[in-house]
Amino acid sequence: MDNTGKTNSGKAAKWDASRIPDLTGRTAVVTGANSGIGLAAAAALARAGAHVVFAVRDLERGRAAAARAGGSTEVRRLDLADLASVREFAAGWDGPLDLLVNNAGVMMLPEGRTRDGFETQLGTNHLGHFALTNLLLPHITDRVVTVSSGAHRMGDGYIHFENLNLDGIYGPQRAYSQSKLANLLFTLELQRRLADSGSRVRALAAHPGWAATNLQSHTANPVGRALMAVGNRLVAQDDKAGALPTLYASTQDLPGASYVGPSGLGEMRGAPTLVGRSAEASDVAAAERLWTVSEELTGVRFPVGVGA
Repeated sequence: MDNTGKTNSGKAAKWDASRIPDLTGRTAVVTGANSGIGLAAAAALARAGAHVVFAVRDLERGRAAAARAGGSTEVRRLDLADLASVREFAAGWDGPLDLLVNNAGVMMLPEGRTRDGFETQLGTNHLGHFALTNLLLPHITDRVVTVSSGAHRMGDGYIHFENLNLDGIYGPQRAYSQSKLANLLFTLELQRRLADSGSRVRALAAHPGWAATNLQSHTANPVGRALMAVGNRLVAQDDKAGALPTLYASTQDLPGASYVGPSGLGEMRGAPTLVGRSAEASDVAAAERLWTVSEELTGVRFPVGVGA
């Protein structure tokens, strides 16, 4: 491949981590960076020269992961299921932050609550990242990338605003899908607010397709776990390939609110490209309503003076 991104045959090469630009002098935070696509993304950013902060619940596991990643890294504790931990992490931040990757997540768990009383999947996957992003936003200089999922099209396909905790109707898939739809609506409204404030910071989203990680092993249904294990062997791509959409969204010149996923059949695997989303994930009224509700629940608001 030559420096134009083409192979010797003249065809455009598929984008991969070798085409990440030099990130020397830049700082990134990756939540959930101790395993899976989070670790793969953090390691690739570090190899490209970025200083990468592994934001993780378990410091010991985070330090082991950072050591494997190499490059310039550090590890800081962050529990997205605990708003006190989110506030502590943000309060300890000093200086510019070029890139925030909202990667951490839980998937199809039994019904439960976060420390603050939110349904676990919505509380961790959306509300924790919502609070973290807004608290760090005065420091962010380039972009916020939030990891969603093709599962945002599944479940009921909408946000249960009158029953966000899904009391009486809880299902692991329903809750997971709601949280991943929330990730896309959050990105949509964050980008609108950034643009309206005159900020050059961009909000983007990505999904990994079907990536074989340890996330599936934590699902509530043993039959579902068995089916996913089979799918991991037959269909899935590995965590490094699953991280490529995140890395593409994190380093390429893309419009705000872009959504990146695999280019293959069903967006299951393949090189990263811009992909579509459900009509519900493009609903600006729902995005604004979710933002308002998220502010009320977390007590965290879009910071005044961003972009000034």
